[in-house]
Amino acid sequence: MKILITGLWICAVTIASCYGAVTFGGGIFSGKKTEPYLEGLQYQKLAPINIPMIADGKVQGYVIAVLVFTADAKLMHTLPVPPNAFVVDEAFRQIYADPALDFRKLAKYDITKRLAEVRAKVNERLGGDVVKDVLVDEINFVAKREVRS
Repeated sequence: MKILITGLWICAVTIASCYGAVTFGGGIFSGKKTEPYLEGLQYQKLAPINIPMIADGKVQGYVIAVLVFTADAKLMHTLPVPPNAFVVDEAFRQIYADPALDFRKLAKYDITKRLAEVRAKVNERLGGDVVKDVLVDEINFVAKREVRS
């Protein structure tokens, strides 16, 4: 009989302590102040872009570029569409339509100005200052004769 009463006593104390922990202990756990996650710039590496270079009505070769952009992480999470496609599209347009870029006559190219224009156009299309910087990870030119079919 003593063992039965002791067992019931242990069960009652266990149930009461669990109930007390859940009821009154919730304030302890929920009272912890969580520090807000400090979001800064988010780094996005884009897939390689193949841009045909056309001169004299023929494809002379392809510019292969791998771009990286940094963007405000907080704004990136609020945008309905990620800016990756806009950066790729604008970089393609800028390089494809640039008459100063002629690989038959090599000369220095102001890539800093071109990347700043890409950033400005993308931010204009997105309607805010989302993209902070556009960087070149890799850039190369492959002549048409070097392309394997």
